Amino acid sequence: MTRSRTSPRAARVAAAIAIAAALVVAGASTAFAHAEVTASDDRALAENVTLSFSSEAESDSAGIKELRIVLPAGIAPGSVVLKEAPAGWKFTPTPDGYSVGGTALKAGEDAKHSVVVRQLPDEKSLAFKTVETYGDGKVSRWIEVPTGGQKVENPAPVLDLKPAAPDAKPVVPSPSPSPTPTPVQTSAAPTPSSVPSASASVNSAAEKKDEGGSTGLVIGILVALALGAGAAVWFKRRSTNTG
Repeated sequence: MTRSRTSPRAARVAAAIAIAAALVVAGASTAFAHAEVTASDDRALAENVTLSFSSEAESDSAGIKELRIVLPAGIAPGSVVLKEAPAGWKFTPTPDGYSVGGTALKAGEDAKHSVVVRQLPDEKSLAFKTVETYGDGKVSRWIEVPTGGQKVENPAPVLDLKPAAPDAKPVVPSPSPSPTPTPVQTSAAPTPSSVPSASASVNSAAEKKDEGGSTGLVIGILVALALGAGAAVWFKRRSTNTG
């Protein structure tokens, strides 16, 4: 009976390919950072609701210094007030939402803040498009809203709402936006007077991919797996022919 044998050299090559594939997968996990939102009361028409946002850091060299949130229809910027944010960060309403920022956080530190909303709209879900700016100028856009159950690469934070309480009614009069104050400038950060509104900038960039995005990493994973499979077939044929 002829036994197939794998030489030590072939084993080392296969191990190297496996390690390379593992490194690609590990790199991909850091690129799948995301932004999330939760609510103290997730029922439609709930009043005085605290929304808590968490933006996962995805840079090892720079920290997050600003977050821009586009509010969904039914929530006016004037009906939102800041509850908690990193030390020194300031809250500024914008025509379509708000921004909160200040001194950049430490690299690798998640950015967390919370706001209080006068009342949630009568909807099934709410999407809060989010733009993150880092101290080195890098921008991450979590602005894509999935439809029909499809998956997207840069999903916006989405809050699913439960049905309204039986006695819940819209606030009368409904909240209206307050005059937009002059935003506080932070170093190297664009101000609303010099750039388009947050919704305009995030929508125009929806088809662009951020540097270091997940697309290249996914392709890298597929290439590494293909190389591993090809190497395995080659080793099997070589061992059979030389056995």
